[in-house]
Amino acid sequence: MDSKPDFLGGTGQDHFRPELQVESPEGELHLRFFIPSQQEFALPATGIREVIELSPDRITPIPNASPLLLGTLNLRGRVIWVADLGQFLGEVMALNTDRAEISVIAIEEQDTIVGLAVDEIGGMDWLDVQYLMAPNSVPDTMTPFLRGEWLLDGSKNTRQSQQKGLAFPGNSPHCLRLLDQMAILRSARWAG
Repeated sequence: MDSKPDFLGGTGQDHFRPELQVESPEGELHLRFFIPSQQEFALPATGIREVIELSPDRITPIPNASPLLLGTLNLRGRVIWVADLGQFLGEVMALNTDRAEISVIAIEEQDTIVGLAVDEIGGMDWLDVQYLMAPNSVPDTMTPFLRGEWLLDGSKNTRQSQQKGLAFPGNSPHCLRLLDQMAILRSARWAG
C-alpha cells in the first residue's frame, strides 16, 4: 500500500507542473512616489510605517518651525512632524496643500517617526538594488539622501529595463531614485 498521497494526479512520482509555478519576485519591495517637480523616488517598504491620504486640515501648522515642515499630525495618538519631501530635498517647487488630500509616507527608525508629504503615490514595485547606478546630475542638496538610481524605460516592464540598465528605443526613459530613509531621519536639516 502506498501511503504517499498523489495530489498532482500523476503516477506517484514527483511530476513538474509548470502551471503550478509561482513567479518569485526579484529584488525588494519598494514604494514609488512623486514630488511636485514630478521626479520619481522610491523607499524600501521595510522602513515605511504606513502611507496615509489625509485632508490638509489634519496637519497642524507650527509657528516659527523650519520652512521644510508643514506641521504636525496625530498618528494613532502619537504626534509626528510632517515635512514637504520635495523642499527637504532642495526643490524650489512647494507641495500644493490646497487640495482635498495629501499623501504622507510615515518613515521610522526605532522611536523616531517623520511624515514625508509627497505629491502622488505611484504604487509598490519589486526593484533589485543590485542594478542601482550612481546618481547622475543630482543637485548637491539631494545627494546625501540618495542610495542610487535606476534608469527605467516608459513601459511597465521595470525588471527588464533594470537588468539591461538602459532605456529601450522608442520609450522615454526616466530616472527612479532610491532614497535613504536613515539619512533623512538623521539629517541636521531638521534643525532649521
